[in-house]
Amino acid sequence: MKVGLFIPCYVDQLRPEVGLAVVRLFERLGIAFEIPEAQTCCGQPFATAGEREQADRLGRRFDTIFSGYDVVVTPSGSCAAHVRRHGGDRSSDRIGGRGKGGTGQRTRELCEFLVETDALRGLAGRLPRRVGLHASCHALRDLRQGNPSESREPPRVEPVRALLGALEGIELVELARRDECCGFGGLFSIEQEAVSCRMGLDRIADHERAGAEIVTSSDVSCLLQLEGLARRRGSALVFRHVAELLADALAPDATAAEAADGSR
Repeated sequence: MKVGLFIPCYVDQLRPEVGLAVVRLFERLGIAFEIPEAQTCCGQPFATAGEREQADRLGRRFDTIFSGYDVVVTPSGSCAAHVRRHGGDRSSDRIGGRGKGGTGQRTRELCEFLVETDALRGLAGRLPRRVGLHASCHALRDLRQGNPSESREPPRVEPVRALLGALEGIELVELARRDECCGFGGLFSIEQEAVSCRMGLDRIADHERAGAEIVTSSDVSCLLQLEGLARRRGSALVFRHVAELLADALAPDATAAEAADGSR
């Protein structure tokens, strides 16, 4: 399988350690991959801002750059959801077989990809900490990773929970409102700042009441929103992308201990 790794803009510019964690994780799992240097934005920020022409232009560029890969993997539920919904010819929904479907259906969020390919089989990781899982709206409702509280559909696999739950020593804390939005929403956090901040503070309080030490998610944008608010109020919560937790917990050295302490 030829894997292309897509690093979102906000990971590249604001939290590059997440991209490096994906590289470490793939190397640990023996997954061969390429990072096309020509890659840019998938177009999602322009789409949410109503700039359809610019979004389509970037979408076409994305399709061209990743056209030669069996699967495109990204550590972002929101970017994966945008590409899945708007990218290329969505005529196939299975991984593998170049030419058997457009870029949209060959794109996978990182945890989704790891679960689908059973990439962690036979590996044991350890993370002796209490972890709060923030469900990204795009991953939960667009990618259908897990069941929203308003849904009565049959249970679906939640890839992030499945991967973290297999780590030794971890305790995934139970939140009062497990699938509530963090308040980011791209332009929403700018145009509706007060509401956005209130929503984020509510999520932080929920994690704190549940006794979380670390808050994780498949989306850096959500974590940046929550971390900024938490720092302003002096919260002791640590915010780390799921790729960072997995890469450190599965490392064959002492790095896992550092992850457990929340150090970077």
